[in-house]
Amino acid sequence: MSDLGALLRKAREERGLSLDDIQELTKIRKRYLEAIETGDYRVLPGTFYVRAFVKNYSEAVGLEPEEVLRLYQHEVPASPVEQNTEPIPARKPRRIKAQTSDRLGKIGFNLLMWSFIILILIVVWVYVFNNDDTKTNKLDETPITENSAPPPDNNTGSGATPTAAPTATPEPTQAPATVTFSSKVGKADQFDIGPAGGSFKVKLKVSGGRNWVEVRTGSASGEKLFYANAEDGSEKEYDLTGPLYINVGRSDFTEITVNGVLVPDGDRAASKKLLLKPLVAESGGGELPEGTQTAE
Repeated sequence: MSDLGALLRKAREERGLSLDDIQELTKIRKRYLEAIETGDYRVLPGTFYVRAFVKNYSEAVGLEPEEVLRLYQHEVPASPVEQNTEPIPARKPRRIKAQTSDRLGKIGFNLLMWSFIILILIVVWVYVFNNDDTKTNKLDETPITENSAPPPDNNTGSGATPTAAPTATPEPTQAPATVTFSSKVGKADQFDIGPAGGSFKVKLKVSGGRNWVEVRTGSASGEKLFYANAEDGSEKEYDLTGPLYINVGRSDFTEITVNGVLVPDGDRAASKKLLLKPLVAESGGGELPEGTQTAE
């Protein structure tokens, strides 16, 4: 196995992906993926496809494609460069004819521009003239009356006094969300989300580059909510009604918040697995544990 193939295979296994998963994400045949991991590039259809397949494989497992190609350029065969050696016949400049055409073009453009301006002035003059005549006719036809009745007073004689609109009762505001590290669950960091019985929204924002994002309900083997490479600038939002498992290829490219409170994910150029668990309402109360993140 080549060094490049070992790197790609290790990154794939760290994210819990099989070759079938990579085939589904990249649309590259499984036998080509196996050839890349073993370093047997003769199986691939050509040297151009080697670099393209390696880039797609790297993106699928959360690695930087250009950096991978740069570090292992001694392994990846270079793409053939086609050189066009056919001479291009030179044409002699025809200056006299070009200058004559330029003069005619300028004269035609000036005539067209002045014609357009004159047309606009004529249209404006006709519109203003007709508008003034219409206003004069309307003023002449308006009847003049000696008596005019005042507008009716809707409140006269009613005897009723205006009633004030009922004021709306303000709804109780929810306490700020708390994010507390609890324990390690397998390879994932578990965070307890409080207060107990609250309503929470989890927001994932990808910033800095394309990033692998996996979101499941309950645990790492739960139902898939999102399972793909997320584009730079994309955002995902989920209601936290039960445990939520999150796996990102690079934690420094992903910002995870609960009701605006930042979840600490290490902020490194490496993968990170998190398990967000909302607290269940219980009787009694107490102080927040140490290490709790709250909204300011």
